[in-house]
Parts: sequence; C-alpha cells; structure tokens
Amino acid sequence: MNAPRVLVAYGTKNGSTASIADIIVTALTAEGVHADARPAGKVRDVDEYDAVVLGGALYAGRWHRQARGFARRHAKALHGKPVWLFSSGPLDDSADAGQIPPVPQAAEAVRKLGAREHTTFGGRLTEQASGFIAKAIVRNGRGGDFRNPERIEQWSKTIVAELRANAGSPSGKP
Repeated sequence: MNAPRVLVAYGTKNGSTASIADIIVTALTAEGVHADARPAGKVRDVDEYDAVVLGGALYAGRWHRQARGFARRHAKALHGKPVWLFSSGPLDDSADAGQIPPVPQAAEAVRKLGAREHTTFGGRLTEQASGFIAKAIVRNGRGGDFRNPERIEQWSKTIVAELRANAGSPSGKP
C-alpha cells in the first residue's frame, strides 16, 4: 500500500500557525506519511491528497480568513476525505489544560467539511508581530510562546493511527 498523502493547510498572520503546520508535517513524515504544509489561500486543488489537516489562527475570536476561505472553496472536493481541523491562538496555557470549543467559524467548517476532530493549540505572539492590536498585546506583557510541540506531535500521531486503521476502507471513513 502506498503511504497516504496529507495536505496541512493553514491560515496565519504572524507565523505561529505556520510553525504548528510544520510540526504536524514533521510528525506525519516521521510516521511514513507524505505530508505538505501550504498556506490555505494558495491551495487551488486538493485532489492529489488522501486527507487534509486545516488550521487557522485565532484573532479577536475569529478563525483566520484564509482557513475559512479554504473550507468554503474545497468543501465539495473534501467530501468523503478524512479532514482534521485545528486552531491556534490562546496566549496562555488554556489549550493544554483542556479542550477548548472551536470558535463559530471553525465550528461551521467542522460541520461543512465533516471533520473528524477540531483541537486548539496555544499560540505565539512576539515583538515581531504585525498589527496594532498584536503589538499592543505584546506591549502590555500578554505575549509569549504557548505552543506545545509535544502535544502537537501526539495529536499528529492520532491522525496517522486513524489513517492506518481506515486504510482498507474505500471512503477512508470508519
């Protein structure tokens, strides 16, 4: 059997979500999966992929517009393919403390894409952040790096386990 091909698409403003996508790709690749990380706004076709992971940064309680646009553009093509979603953004340890429900736009993408799961990872906001609000957050001492690479890797391994468990199913669904 050929190794599955997984697209990890992401919407990011300051690079934190892109770096989470890279951690996911590295973890998937280490498990023998062919994986590519690409900005969600640049993906034109998902046909060559067996599964998709879609991530979006959280800003002011909204899921990144490129992640929302990806979900709209590719909903029909993703029908029947395994899809997982993630958000990144809490600037504290809350994402590691327990499951955070998806914001409304991410919840809509879960429904629209029939996603198997949504999870939230901590984000990162540094002095290099762009945008007035982001700079103000950092200036007020509320920035930092709250990503947890070990948790991201573990989540990625659950994706691999599901892909392997469903490898014999024509639809990829249990």
